[in-house]
Amino acid sequence: MEIPTSFEEFDIIEVRFKGGRKDFYRNINRLDLTTGDAVVVDVPNGHHIGFVSLKGELVRLQMLKKKVDNNEEIRSIYRIANERDMEKFNEARDQEGTTMYRSREIIHMLGLKMKLSDVEYQADRSKATFFYSADDRVDFRDLIKKLAEEFKIRVEMRQISLRHEAGRLGGIGSCGRELCCSTWLTDFKSVSTTAARYQNLSLNPSKLSGQCGRLKCCLNYELETYMDALKDIPTVNRPLQTQQGDAILQKTDIFKRMMWFGYKGDNNWYPVPVERVQEILEQNAKGIAVEALLTEPVEEPKQNEFVAQVEGNLERLDDKFRNKKKKKKKKKKPTGAEQPQQSEKTAEAPQPRREKQERQAQPQDNAEQQEQQQRPRRQRPPRNKNKNREGQEGAEPREQREARDQREPREQREPKERREPRERREKREPSGPRPEAQDSGNASEKGSQPQSSSNQRPKSRSRKPFRGRKPDQGNKPPRTDA
Repeated sequence: MEIPTSFEEFDIIEVRFKGGRKDFYRNINRLDLTTGDAVVVDVPNGHHIGFVSLKGELVRLQMLKKKVDNNEEIRSIYRIANERDMEKFNEARDQEGTTMYRSREIIHMLGLKMKLSDVEYQADRSKATFFYSADDRVDFRDLIKKLAEEFKIRVEMRQISLRHEAGRLGGIGSCGRELCCSTWLTDFKSVSTTAARYQNLSLNPSKLSGQCGRLKCCLNYELETYMDALKDIPTVNRPLQTQQGDAILQKTDIFKRMMWFGYKGDNNWYPVPVERVQEILEQNAKGIAVEALLTEPVEEPKQNEFVAQVEGNLERLDDKFRNKKKKKKKKKKPTGAEQPQQSEKTAEAPQPRREKQERQAQPQDNAEQQEQQQRPRRQRPPRNKNKNREGQEGAEPREQREARDQREPREQREPKERREPRERREKREPSGPRPEAQDSGNASEKGSQPQSSSNQRPKSRSRKPFRGRKPDQGNKPPRTDA
C-alpha cells in the first residue's frame, strides 16, 4: 500500500540506551531512519549515541501512555552515527568495567553503606553516571570528589530500586525466559501477597520472589482474570452447619466452580458446587442446619483426552524402565565339529511336533481308516532328473550315458588336488582306458576307503590348501638322496 502524498510521518522517535533506558527525541533533519539504527542525540553538556527502538504513530501512543508532552523540551537528533563515532563509543563502553571496580574500592575505603551496580559513560567521555542502590540515605559528597579526581570526568550519582537494578543487570527467570524488567517492562507496579492469595498460590517466599528479592511482577498479569472469576463465588467466613458437624472450607477451584469442605477429625475433603454452597449459607442464616453437604454425589469432571494420553505415556515409560531386564549374553557360534551336531539336533527337534500334528489329523472313525488302508495306493511316475528349467523333458544322448557309465567311481578316482592338468595327461597317456594309479600312498588310501553303495551318498570332504605345492606335483614319486 502506498503512503498518501499529504501524509506526514510523526517527527518524534523513541531511542534506547544502555540498561533498557528509553527517551524521546525529535527528528528535525527528517532523516530516513529504521529500527536499530545508531544515532547521535543531543544531551546536556555533550552528545550521546543511542539506537532507534520505535518510530511513526506508535511513538505517539507511547507518549500518551507515559504522559510525555510534545513540547520544546524534547531534544533533537543530530545525525546517523558513522564509523568514527562508533569507535569512540566502543572505547568508552570498554572503560566502564575498570571504572566500576575502582569505584567499589573507593566506596569500601570510605565505609559507605551503598551498592554500586552499574556505570554508564557518555559517548564523548565527558560524563559518567553511577547507578547505586541503598536502604538508607547516603552522604556521597566525598565520594564524588574522589571519583572526579580519579577519572577526570563529571560524575552523576543516581539511586535506583532493586527492580531497576535487576533490569539493568538482566538474567533468566524461573520461566526459562529473559527477565521482563530487562526486555519490555518499563514502569513497575507494586505487588502484594493478596495477588497470590486470590490465585490460590502457596505463600512460599522462595517461589514467589524474583531475582531482585521482591515479589515477581508476573503475579499481576492474571490478577484481573481471577478477580472477575471470583465475583460469582461466595465468601465463606464461618464453617457450614450440617447435622453431621461443622464443615470447614479447605480449597476453592475458581474455574471449575467447586469448593472443597472437610469435617473436624476427618481427613477426607468433599467437593461441593458453588450453587449448593449458596443454598447452605441461606439456610444457615435462617438457623437451619442441613442434613448433608450434598444431596447427590457429584462426579468430578473428566480429564481432557490429551492430558490423559500424555500422562498414560509417562506411566508407560516408567513401567518400561522399572521392569527392564538385563540383556542375555549372546552364545558363541559353534566351530567346525560342533556345527553338524547342532544341525542334527535342529533336524530332530520338529519330529515330535510333526507326530502330534499327524495324530490330530487322524480321523476318529476306525472304519474309515481301515478303508483307506485297504485302498491301493497310486504309484507316482518316476521323476525325470533330466528335466530342463523351462519344464521340458530332454532325453540324454546314448553316447554320453555310455561314457558316464564307464567312468570310475568317485572314491577310486584320484583327488583333484593330486591330478595333473588335462593337457599333460593327454600328451603322456595314449587314448584308451586309463591305467590305475601306481602310487603306493594312493593304493593304501583306496584300500582303506570302503566302497559306497548306490543308495549311500559319499560324505563331503573339506578341501585343504595346497600348502606350497603345485597341483602338478601330486603323481611324482618322492625324491630320495640315494
